[in-house]
This record gives sequence, C-alpha cells and structure tokens, in this order.
Amino acid sequence: MGTERQNLTKAGNGIYKDRGSKFLGFAEPIKDEAEAKARIAWYKKKYHDARHVCYAYRLGEDLWRTKDDGEPHGTAGLPILRSIDARNLDNVLVVVVRYFGGTLLGTGGLMVAYREAAKAALDNN
Repeated sequence: MGTERQNLTKAGNGIYKDRGSKFLGFAEPIKDEAEAKARIAWYKKKYHDARHVCYAYRLGEDLWRTKDDGEPHGTAGLPILRSIDARNLDNVLVVVVRYFGGTLLGTGGLMVAYREAAKAALDNN
C-alpha cells in the first residue's frame, strides 16, 4: 500500500437514506480484533431490530474483515472497506446498520448506500 496509514482520533456517525431505507453509519478507532468483535456484538445487540448490521474493519495492511450480514455478497462490507481504504485509515471499525424501507435497491443501489453511509460516518469524526 506504500503510504503510512492514519488512525481515527474519535468516533463519528452519519446517515444515508434511499427509497425509505435508512443506513446508519458508525466509525470508531479500535486497538485489535478482540475489540472489533466486541464492538460489533454491541451494535448487533443495540440495533437488534434492524434488518442488517454490516461492517468492515482494518488492522494493519494484512488484517481486515468484512460482513454483508444477509445482503447480497459484496454489496455491503466491501464498499465499507473501500471507504476506509480511500482515506488510508488503519485501526478502524465502520458499522452500517440498515433499516429496510420496503423497496429493494438492487446491488448497485446497495453498494452506493453502504459506501455513502460509511463515508458520512468517516467524514463526521
């Protein structure tokens, strides 16, 4: 990757809406994978009524994880990870919670929605 990665200094959040669906984005610094897993579990418990709780995190150049949580493969976690990598960030977790609004967005719409919710969270930290 070449350039030195940056760390978030504080948590941030944002929202993206499309055709009735609400995408709540949350970005926060993390120290290790155990903390990432604990925070993901916390979001899943807090937003238990949401349709999907998707995420991506990066810890160093070679350690990253994504989860689509029931969305079509590659439409949620990967766009979130790309938002992290576009800012050259490290030691960061981004979670996007989706409340379904009744209208299917299609794979392209989902990718845009998850990317934009992640960007909003990262922009507001």
